[in-house]
Amino acid sequence: MTLNAELRAFYESRQQQIPAEIREIMRRAGQELAESGQADRALTVGDRAPRFSLPRATGQHLTLEDLLAEGPVVLTFYRGAWCPYCNIALRSLQQHHDAITARGARLVAVSPQIPDESLTLTEKHDLAFDVLSDIGSDTARSYGLAFDLPDDLAAVYDKLGFDLQRVNDGHARTLPLPATYVIDGEGVIRWAFVNTDYTTRAEPADILAALDAPA
Repeated sequence: MTLNAELRAFYESRQQQIPAEIREIMRRAGQELAESGQADRALTVGDRAPRFSLPRATGQHLTLEDLLAEGPVVLTFYRGAWCPYCNIALRSLQQHHDAITARGARLVAVSPQIPDESLTLTEKHDLAFDVLSDIGSDTARSYGLAFDLPDDLAAVYDKLGFDLQRVNDGHARTLPLPATYVIDGEGVIRWAFVNTDYTTRAEPADILAALDAPA
């Protein structure tokens, strides 16, 4: 089963558990974000990847320069450990981690959550790649991915107990669009996936194909 087939199956099973009024708020927020054109404004192939220095789950900082010194980078942005779609996507990336590193690339994931949350996520899913904390979403913003939740959807997330105020260290409303970039050793984006729909993610097979593509 492909990653997006797994995500779709989860989405369909999940819909039956969510009250109709909450489904409508989620649907409307998703439509408004899609119609905002933000995905089209995000960085894409041929753009130079903005530099960053972000803390690992264990606290030490890691820079894009550090990563690029070892070869190409697969940089994926996700919403947080509270998002089940993100967890499914990260587990899928872990399953393909060996194939990514065999191609000389380094995989790293970025979210707006605090390092403690990233550490819990890393341990829970036994992730072999770095999970970085972009508190305040400045790095996501530099890639054109950061957006603010509408009031009604933020209230829904509070009701569901996601506690984004705590896990995002006071930046409860700002999240990144789901996105994955393949960045070459020169710091240029060679492949990009950006989508306003958080239930859709980059397929690992497409990431591997991008790494295999001639420069």
